[in-house]
Amino acid sequence: VVLARLLTPDDYGLVAMVTAIIGFAALFKDLGLSTATVQRKEITHQQVSSLFWVNVGISLVIAVMLCGCAPLVALFYHESRLTMITLALACTFIFSGLIVQHQALLRRQMKFTTLALIELGSMVAGVLAAVVMACWGAGYWALVGLPVFSAIANAVLVWWLCRWRPGWPQRGTGVRPLLKFGSHMTGFSFLNYFSRNLDHILLGRYCGTEILGFYSKAYNIMLLPVSQIRAPLEAVAMPALSRMQNDPLRYRRYYLKMTALLAFLSIPLMVLLLVCADEVILILLGPNWRQAAPIFKILCLVSLIQPIASTRGLVLISLGRSQRYLNWGVANAVITAAAFVAGLPWGALGVAIAYTAANYLILV
Repeated sequence: VVLARLLTPDDYGLVAMVTAIIGFAALFKDLGLSTATVQRKEITHQQVSSLFWVNVGISLVIAVMLCGCAPLVALFYHESRLTMITLALACTFIFSGLIVQHQALLRRQMKFTTLALIELGSMVAGVLAAVVMACWGAGYWALVGLPVFSAIANAVLVWWLCRWRPGWPQRGTGVRPLLKFGSHMTGFSFLNYFSRNLDHILLGRYCGTEILGFYSKAYNIMLLPVSQIRAPLEAVAMPALSRMQNDPLRYRRYYLKMTALLAFLSIPLMVLLLVCADEVILILLGPNWRQAAPIFKILCLVSLIQPIASTRGLVLISLGRSQRYLNWGVANAVITAAAFVAGLPWGALGVAIAYTAANYLILV
């Protein structure tokens, strides 16, 4: 809310061009190994240590590759400022790779209070840094500073509050099944991220930074309330359902209760945001963002079903059916990507309408 009044849609669109690329690269620093650690019935210290070093090595490789690709990103979008933005955001991988397994162990142990403190602390650090930079006239660099300072604060807090320390990697620890599980998770994440962010890439390439700024902000506001409800519930449900995977009756009861609670909290909220979309955009972002309101209305229709529909992935992962999860991702990516391409001739509103129609088709 504060940054929207200090910065411009062009600033948001500029950074959104890079965050789509950075977010794609982030899929590979985890390799699905954090989920493998949580889902596994039993796991040893040696196995987690081996996974830790895999995550660290991959994160360093990704950071170096992003630095090398920074000029290509600027060339693709015909925007020279993107080179330095990409270089700055690449450094976040150095910090995030150090905490993947620590966070997975905290989730496995269901220490959600600790995780909440870490998330809140890193979020506050990033937002405060961004607001201060924006007040000093840093422009779009304030949006770059937010994830950078958040990543640094997150790494410090995780290592301080999680007592586990990795050992040196060893052979014969039995990590191959975990790596296979992780590869399926990464495959799905790759397809899902590509399909979910293709709209940002296409709009940035063919419609410009301002149109992308309106679309990106509307999309993020639509996701914010739903994700704040869904993410905590699913974070609790993953380790809980994984422990019940051999007890179908308890599993079913738990899942239905969780789904009912998720629907009760999310659907009325999204109806309210849909009805009051113009007022929400005006109050939160100010009059300069009025063009985001029609896009926001369309995307609210997606959020009526998305929180519940997303639990299909939770079921497949908690039951260890990673191959089926990957197969599902292929179908989902094809339909969503086709929708974005079909809606692009009508600009941001056309992309939003096509995305909404695709989600309802996928639900069926």
